[in-house]
Amino acid sequence: MGTWGTDPFGGDAAADFAAGLAGLPESRRLFAVRTALTEAAEERRYLEAPEGEVAVAAAALLAAARPGAAPSTPALGPGQAIPEPSEELAGLAVHALDRVLAPDSELAELWDESDAGQEWRASVAGLRAALGPAAERV
Repeated sequence: MGTWGTDPFGGDAAADFAAGLAGLPESRRLFAVRTALTEAAEERRYLEAPEGEVAVAAAALLAAARPGAAPSTPALGPGQAIPEPSEELAGLAVHALDRVLAPDSELAELWDESDAGQEWRASVAGLRAALGPAAERV
């Protein structure tokens, strides 16, 4: 892996995903985010690291679009926001993050073998909490 960082856009696949979104119209960005989350959430076998990275990045974009979240994210430029996600889409993101953290996830394995594994897991847990229902975030 060329780029490696604990933030949601710290890996090559995540950065490429975010860059690809920046060139899409807003209506297509949300579709791309949903597709990335669905692919990770529905993987029944071993989840490869690039797919896990993209799912974490997609979840971070949704978390940033939730009410009360930071108004922008460094992955997208001005005027390129992700629309506020539905509760259903936020739930899909939580499911995808759970899948990324599962024992049969390459990304989780790679982070667990690194010195920053706990920091990465805390970052993903923070995203998960930000995506939960408002009652869970209080």
